[in-house]
Amino acid sequence: MTRPIKFISDSTADLPKELVEKYDIQVLPLTVTLGENNFKDGTEISNQDIFRFYDETKGLPKTSAVSVLEYTEAFTEWVEKGYDVVHFAISSTMSACFQNATIAAVETGHVWTINSENLSSGIGLLVVRAAELAAKGESAEAIFKHIEEAKKRVDASFILNQLEFLHKGGRCSGVAALGANLLKLKPCIEVCEGKMKVGKKYRGAYEKCALEYVRDRLEGNDNVESDIIFITWTGIDAHLLKEIEKEVKKCRKFHTVIVNEAGSTITGHCGPGTFGVLYFRKENI
Repeated sequence: MTRPIKFISDSTADLPKELVEKYDIQVLPLTVTLGENNFKDGTEISNQDIFRFYDETKGLPKTSAVSVLEYTEAFTEWVEKGYDVVHFAISSTMSACFQNATIAAVETGHVWTINSENLSSGIGLLVVRAAELAAKGESAEAIFKHIEEAKKRVDASFILNQLEFLHKGGRCSGVAALGANLLKLKPCIEVCEGKMKVGKKYRGAYEKCALEYVRDRLEGNDNVESDIIFITWTGIDAHLLKEIEKEVKKCRKFHTVIVNEAGSTITGHCGPGTFGVLYFRKENI
């Protein structure tokens, strides 16, 4: 008899509340530290708290992975209820979450841990795809195999209005080399094989650069699945968000367009004035 499936994701997937509820996803929060104070991502801290902390102290937040104990407790609860668990973690090159989840999975059994090789809504795309497969009756093992292939086709990128957060955090190779142009360049950051790298460098007013970035990713690109796209942002004003959404829809028709604010873990590394378009490619390139 096939066991029911419970999907669990780290908070770094930046899943909006409506999708968490629709697919009954359990979200395990990372910890965000401001000074000497610790907060759970998604429930105890807002992005405005992070921006305020930076403005007042020029210090960056620190983030901590979900612990082995927290994973073990979460996995055990569902396994003991007769479920198979499929868990999604932020790229193993960016955090210890996947490593910790894997240790916990060995202890509990009946758990498939997925190294998303991604971040933010790049993970969210995989969670949604997995939940849709489960609704069609696929087993946890079959879903795991599908997602291991699908994760190679996630196209995740974002454009920055300022580099201070990513520059000081040291998590993206190539950003340090842009130090002399901190206020002039609007670089596109691309996620490739689980790591962030600098892509095209835009110049000029941010709104102009933002719309040009959308066109570069989508316009005339035949290698885009039209099922779902995330427009994931942090520190963007409502007017620009509307213009970005209009440009996305102008470039390509998607069945579902989700405009979604990033969580505090991702925001703490990227800073304000960041957004990306994230979708599946048809082919792995």
